[in-house]
This record gives sequence, structure tokens and C-alpha cells, in this order.
Amino acid sequence: MSLAKEEAAAGGLTYEEYLLIPDDGRRHELIGGEHYVTPAPTTVHQRFLGRLYRILSAFVYEHNLGEIFFAPVDVVLSRRDVVQPDLIFLSQARLGRLTRENVQGAPDLVVEVISEASRRLDRKLKRALYANHDVLEYWIADPELKICEVYRRDEENRLVKVAEYEDAGTLTSSLFPGLAIDLTSLW
Repeated sequence: MSLAKEEAAAGGLTYEEYLLIPDDGRRHELIGGEHYVTPAPTTVHQRFLGRLYRILSAFVYEHNLGEIFFAPVDVVLSRRDVVQPDLIFLSQARLGRLTRENVQGAPDLVVEVISEASRRLDRKLKRALYANHDVLEYWIADPELKICEVYRRDEENRLVKVAEYEDAGTLTSSLFPGLAIDLTSLW
């Protein structure tokens, strides 16, 4: 079966069709060709994300590790999988995936700051999507509940939960050698 026939049989939207969606201030994403829309983030979400971005960005820049981006930036995992994670990290080894318009392929790190509106999407659908597309680490942060979960690739290349922090803790990652993030400073 040709690629065009396979995609027609699969149904759903493609990246080209996604680009035609009008900008309405909400987050639009495709997972398996299905269109998902979430409302603009809360100030609690933005405060947490801003603090995390400042810490990671300064460390990555100082150590020339790669680049950090925050939403909105399209991460094109396939023609039918386009997401806008809250924050991504591309190591030097993966900077070739960065184009002027988007990121073509999986980042090293994806961070999603969840809310009531995005809980199922981030915890189930996106976690499975990132597991299938070579994301090395996935952090899910819930600033309302003050919980952060960390998923990493294991020896069998599965994305598995390796840590969960509630209220406090020190988050570390082999992606950022020598960095220790005090989670209480983020909440």
C-alpha cells in the first residue's frame, strides 16, 4: 500500500492541515491525527514554567549543552503527531532537528505542566506518544498539587517513571550534569 493510501486509511488530520488552523490563543495539537485543543494556561502554570525555564536555560547556556524552548513551538513527531510541549530541551546531538519553523523529531526532554483541562492528555496520551518517539526524559509537573513526576528511558528503551516528588525534593537529570533543582523554589 502506498504512503498516501495508508495515511488516507488512517484518517485524521496531517501537519499540513494543522497549519491551516487559525491562531485563536489556545494550544492546538495533533495526536494520531486527532485534533486536541486546550485553553490558555493559568498564571500558576506560567509562574512555575517561567521559574523552571530560567534555571534550565541559564545552566544549558553556561555549559553549552544545547537549547531550551517553551511553548508555543511545534514539535513534529510525524505527519499526524504535532505537539506543543510547555518546555523542551534539545541537546547538541539533537540540534539538527531544529528548523526555523519547528522541531522535526523528538527532543531530549519534554516538560508538561498539567492542569485540570490537560491532565488526561498529558498523563496518558502524550506520555505514550513520547515513549514511542524517542523522548529521553518526560517531566510532568502539577504546580497546583505540587507534584512532579520524572520518566526516563530504561535499559530496554522504555520510558518509565523513575521519581515522583510531592511538595519538595531535588530534581536531577543526566541531561544536565551537576544541576540540582530545588522543587520548592519552583512552586
